[in-house]
Amino acid sequence: MKLPPLRDPFFTYRFRRRLHVVRVLLALTITFVIIRIFEIPHSSWALVSTVMVMGNLPHIGGVLDKGRQRLLGTLLGAGSGLVLILLPPGLPLLVPAGSLVAIGIATWLTFGSRHGYSGLMFAISLLLVVGDGSHDLGIGLWRAFDVLLGTLVGIAVTVLVLPQKATDMMRFMLAENLDRMARLFHAHTTASASLDVDTRALLKATSASLVKQRGLVDAIHRERRLRRDELDDIISLQRRMLSTIELLLETHWTTRAGHDRIEAMTGLREEQHRLARELGTLAFQVRTGQPIEVEISPFDLQRHAELASSARSVEGRVLFSPSGYLWLNRELARLTDDLVTRLGGLNRLPSRRLRRASGRRWARRESALNDSALNDRGAQDDPRQP
Repeated sequence: MKLPPLRDPFFTYRFRRRLHVVRVLLALTITFVIIRIFEIPHSSWALVSTVMVMGNLPHIGGVLDKGRQRLLGTLLGAGSGLVLILLPPGLPLLVPAGSLVAIGIATWLTFGSRHGYSGLMFAISLLLVVGDGSHDLGIGLWRAFDVLLGTLVGIAVTVLVLPQKATDMMRFMLAENLDRMARLFHAHTTASASLDVDTRALLKATSASLVKQRGLVDAIHRERRLRRDELDDIISLQRRMLSTIELLLETHWTTRAGHDRIEAMTGLREEQHRLARELGTLAFQVRTGQPIEVEISPFDLQRHAELASSARSVEGRVLFSPSGYLWLNRELARLTDDLVTRLGGLNRLPSRRLRRASGRRWARRESALNDSALNDRGAQDDPRQP
């Protein structure tokens, strides 16, 4: 069996947890080897810094953002600590008082901002360098160096060893959500029962994926591929599409007349099935790095207008539910078309590397299917088979 190419973004996405564990252990090993070979003093801080900068962030954008903040906070904090150590030793309370003032200012400036981690690292680095106030410049310098060493090793391993990009994670999460919404919408148009367990699980998974996508915005922006406003639009359109599908799934007819009127609308089910297929096609183009070229067919509400507007109950009351149901279908098609337009306008969304990798995957899949078909045919033609 051929192993998948290690540079395939889908491979690194699929096995991102295992690869992240490998990267963390490799970074720790490299840091440990460096500190043992060169016998660096206070080396435990280098190991701690390596783990802290990588943490639970498996993608480049997150580590770069966290590493940049860590480097900034470490340099400023260590520099401030060294300045305090170099002050005249005649005033014993000057170092702790200066440390408190510096940490207070850093906390004030970074409170509530996305640079809060820099403020935390500023405080930690300053306290490490100052230590117990013994004014030992050598200890302060070595501790600052250890923190920088661990941070740089963590960033280098994340970028160079089977890197996982936050942009690719966003791409595959988007494709998975589009697949789920296609399945949900198709299930609605074919099932007459209420929501089953699988449908609820799909709704929950789609909503959870949107939360994860929101958490990737800063990391993706750090990778310089998509802007924050573009990501906000994509996530917002997904959420509105999911809400519309959920309303369709929760549609309950108070009268049999409204349900019968919908069933009598010729061509409505075909339009719904076509939209579900177009959602699946869009998911495939996003996942495989293809240019976004799917065309979303708008719902033709005019052909159903007479049946919807003239719907009445057996008591003669006007029924508004068929019109609202048609509007929800039209709104889902409109939102999908808006998403296609938005994705089609992203010049950096198509991926040549993904197209090559997906081409290999599909070729292997077709080869496996052909081999299976030949084996089945050979078994049928074998005269020894009963």
